[in-house]
Amino acid sequence: MLPLGGDETLVLRDGQLRYWPAFVEAAERAALFARLRAETPWKRSEISIAGRRIPIPRLNAWYGDPGADYSYSGVRLVTTPWTPLLSRVRERVEAATGLVFNSALLNLYRDGADSVDWHADDEPELGEAPQVASLSLGAVRRFELKHRTIPGQRYRLELPDGSLLLMAGPLQRHWLHRVPKEPRIAEARINITFRSVRPAPAQGRLR
Repeated sequence: MLPLGGDETLVLRDGQLRYWPAFVEAAERAALFARLRAETPWKRSEISIAGRRIPIPRLNAWYGDPGADYSYSGVRLVTTPWTPLLSRVRERVEAATGLVFNSALLNLYRDGADSVDWHADDEPELGEAPQVASLSLGAVRRFELKHRTIPGQRYRLELPDGSLLLMAGPLQRHWLHRVPKEPRIAEARINITFRSVRPAPAQGRLR
């Protein structure tokens, strides 16, 4: 378990985490969660595995600046314009982290049966050292990391309602992360991962 407290930076081998356990004040959390769940045009994307299209075990939506489209595992996410609410959240995250983000992936984990498997946010659109800020609302869910090449280098932490986690440095190049299934959990969680996507060139891009 990672020993993270308030607004702390933990330097891992080949990466860095910064953590705000109460980034969103307690009085705001329920209302923000409710608005995002009701107002977001959720959909269930399908990824391509071994030539098969498989629905992912969660719902998602993609927001961003014009041209900040994003692709992973055969899924292309076309930008939806920022809402006033998401713009305000983005400004607060940028102020805390000192970074600039032009896009955000929203995931809705409807209960503990929803999950995301081992992966890294290392697509070419994100650049050489992607900095990803992850805001959690709703149910507490476990977040796990494992090093790509060093056996036994694994960490986990519980991400509470209103927390913010920044994955920084070369972490995406050297570590994988996931949110595993937790069947005992009946409540929903919304996760917003803010990113900076390099817009695709007008020509010569294959999808």
